[in-house]
Amino acid sequence: MEIQIRGLCMSDELNVGLERQLGALAGRKNAGWKVGLTSGQARDSMGPGFRPFGYILPERVFSTGAELPFSGPGVLGLENELCFRFRRDVRMDADRDEVIAALAAVAPAFEINEQRLGAGSTPKQRLEDNLSQWGIVVGEVRELDWRAFPFESLVVDLMCDGEKIETVAAKDHIDDHIDSLVALVRTLARFDRSIEGGNLVITGSYTRQRIAQVGHWRGDFGPAIGEVEVVFS
Repeated sequence: MEIQIRGLCMSDELNVGLERQLGALAGRKNAGWKVGLTSGQARDSMGPGFRPFGYILPERVFSTGAELPFSGPGVLGLENELCFRFRRDVRMDADRDEVIAALAAVAPAFEINEQRLGAGSTPKQRLEDNLSQWGIVVGEVRELDWRAFPFESLVVDLMCDGEKIETVAAKDHIDDHIDSLVALVRTLARFDRSIEGGNLVITGSYTRQRIAQVGHWRGDFGPAIGEVEVVFS
């Protein structure tokens, strides 16, 4: 059986996974959301057009340059992402223009994810597990006319201890970021949730690496967006 979500279809299994994820969030503060499956081989991996959410805990939001404990080889992963901050609440039926009007800023960021599931985990289990979300590191906001900024032209570098590990171009790799935010609005609405003023939202990975050892990591989004840094020690 499939459940219609404002133009999208979601199976009972995926519906239950997201419901259980939100159940784990009950009673806890929420700093914002991640939009999942927007880039690379992960796109559409749970169904065409399906962009699930994950929540971000406020105690796991760090400023650029943060020093975090190394948990062991491969336990944590790091992804270059953009982080959008909202100036006001977003209506559950908001369209693209309303989402844009509610945005306050965009910053370079890292998503830190954690390997908590074993091989062969099901999509439902991945959703219940909050899409492996552990935390985010957010860089400084720069003056930027982001409404007109050509995000599709970005080329993003990931470096460790001064060595370039990965370079990824946005074009043909990651969904349009505003489309991802609109998709988040629609999926949250299915569960009577919405983006709130002050929320931070990350919209998908450019790079994707496991943390194998201690080190200093830097994500470079180019001169207009800037850089974000984190140290694992």
